Amino acid sequence: MGKTYFCDYCGRSFQDNLHNRKKHLQGVQHQRAKKFWFDCFRDSATILAEELAKKPCRKFLQSGQCDFGVNCKFSHMTDDDVQKLRQSVEEENKVEHDNRSTPDINEWLLKRAKRKESNSNISGSEMAKEVDDEPVVYWLPPGYQAVHELPPSLHPPPPGGWKTAVNVEWG
Repeated sequence: MGKTYFCDYCGRSFQDNLHNRKKHLQGVQHQRAKKFWFDCFRDSATILAEELAKKPCRKFLQSGQCDFGVNCKFSHMTDDDVQKLRQSVEEENKVEHDNRSTPDINEWLLKRAKRKESNSNISGSEMAKEVDDEPVVYWLPPGYQAVHELPPSLHPPPPGGWKTAVNVEWG
C-alpha cells in the first residue's frame, strides 16, 4: 500500500509521495491550521498590537457573528476584551521588569574589588567566616519545575557527596 504521511497541524493522513505532500503543504487548509497552531504561542503584547491595528468588524458588532470567523481580517474584540488584554500585558511587563533587577556589572566589580582588599587584610580562618553582605537570590523562569519536584536522579548531590558501594559492577 505504501507509506502514509500524517500532518500534525491538520490531523490528516494521506499517501506519502512528492505530489500529494506538496499539494497538501501548499493548500489553504494546511496554511490556516499551521497559522492557528503558531498563533497559540504568541505573547499578549503582540496580540494587543495586532488587534489595535485592525478596524472593528461591523457585522460582528451588529449581530455578534461573522461569516469569516477566525479568518476575518477585522477585529472581533470588544472594548472590555481590549482592556483585559492591556492589563495582562502590563502584568507581564511588570513581572519581566521585576525579574530583570540584576545588579550592574560595574557594581559587581566594585564589590568584588572591595572584598579582595578586605580579604588581603584578614587571616585564613577569618576569611572563611566572612559572608557576603547581600544574599544571592535565585529564580526559575516560568514553566520550570522547582528542585523538590524533580525526579530523584536530577536532584543535586548531598553536601557529603553520594555514598557509593565498594564492589559495584555496572552492565
